Amino acid sequence: MAKVIAGATVSLDGFVQDAHGSFAALYSDYDELMGSAYMRALQDETGAVLMGRRTFDLAEDPDSYAVDYEFQVPIFVVTHNPPPVEPKRNERLWITFVTDGVEAAVKRAVEAAGERDVTLIGGADLFHQLLAAGLVDELAVDVMPVLFGDGVRLFDGDPPATLEKVSVQEVGVRTCLRYRVVPAAEAA
Repeated sequence: MAKVIAGATVSLDGFVQDAHGSFAALYSDYDELMGSAYMRALQDETGAVLMGRRTFDLAEDPDSYAVDYEFQVPIFVVTHNPPPVEPKRNERLWITFVTDGVEAAVKRAVEAAGERDVTLIGGADLFHQLLAAGLVDELAVDVMPVLFGDGVRLFDGDPPATLEKVSVQEVGVRTCLRYRVVPAAEAA
């Protein structure tokens, strides 16, 4: 069965955006990352993507997802307000706007992923909702060597959790951490 992997890239001091709302410094290695074995492995294991509406809206043209998005799999966008026009799709990627909560979005994404995993691509708010609901099987946190000092924190008021290290990889300047979230019953 598919695992739900909550992924994010953070500054060394734990922010996903700086005080001005920018995350550009977290992807200064974008071209190297896209060409890496690490990214190819992540793409191979991902059968569906979860994302929040603000992350979805970062694309200048929503139709571009079907053309050149790095994860050519079904995308499930958690939102209260779907756009009036459905974005372009292809035989592997289509976008579903889920308006009935994170649990429903996860259920639909897991079904679509089949034997592969569901990867949360963004945003921090959806990340917190999934953690609070106990819907995350693994955390994949990439750390970039930059300090923001202020901004949007990845972990901020989340419930306590016991984690078990799965892997640590270096991809250029980024350090990629992977942890299994240990269920409360197992951690006791």
